[in-house]
Amino acid sequence: MTDRRRLKHVPSPPGKNSLHLWCSAVNPLRVCWNFAIITLCRYLPSLHLKRWLYKSLGMKVGKNTSVGLMAMMDVFFPQLISIGENSVLGYNCTILCHEFLIREYRTGTVKIGREVMLGANSTVLPGVSIGDGAVVGAGSLVNRDIPPGALAAGVPAKVVRENYNIAADCMETVGK
Repeated sequence: MTDRRRLKHVPSPPGKNSLHLWCSAVNPLRVCWNFAIITLCRYLPSLHLKRWLYKSLGMKVGKNTSVGLMAMMDVFFPQLISIGENSVLGYNCTILCHEFLIREYRTGTVKIGREVMLGANSTVLPGVSIGDGAVVGAGSLVNRDIPPGALAAGVPAKVVRENYNIAADCMETVGK
């Protein structure tokens, strides 16, 4: 896992935290529109309609990708999110492309590869890449890149196993 995230840093004005800059970072009407669509998608059961709506916000969403109920995408910069084909984002996942801090705000792309499984209640921070076939355990905080095919879990997420094959692991468990 790489320690460095690919982030753009924008300093806040003296005496004010960076959240005061949100209106200059993104058009407020755009944020309201994004919020409305993303909130609708949180409750929609139709995976096809969700993918279409996310794409309308500028997100790159691969064919057959499934986004679970209550998943929360970044309302400020959804266009910085890319999710590969046949991936599964579990219930109540959060994908962020921004961080508002006291002295600066940061933005960065989030790239989720093909056939990635992101467990329920996981959070992915800006500037992170999750490689093809990776599995992220439920409740994890992904603040670094996850290599392809790895199993990562925890707060912060750490690689637990390289070259993880979820299908083989499930078959092994069923066989016991």
